[in-house]
Amino acid sequence: MRTLTFDFHHIPDQQAFYQQFADQCDVGDIFGNNLDALWDTLTGGMVLPASIHIRHLQTHRQRVEFAGIIATLHEAEQELNGQLQLRFD
Repeated sequence: MRTLTFDFHHIPDQQAFYQQFADQCDVGDIFGNNLDALWDTLTGGMVLPASIHIRHLQTHRQRVEFAGIIATLHEAEQELNGQLQLRFD
């Protein structure tokens, strides 16, 4: 199972998250840096099964900014019936 880790001590904003996501999924310049591109990659453009580990989001000063990203991750987890697992600490 592939594991992607996002440490929000090192992710200041949404664009930084999208850049890390694209790098870890090996989609590079074709990734659109938005919620639609995130959804498309999660549900059809990345190797599954996969685990996404979210670290330190609760202590991020601007965690509300990431609400759409987190909601999209949760929705994809539901859609993929166990092929995608989220872990938060």
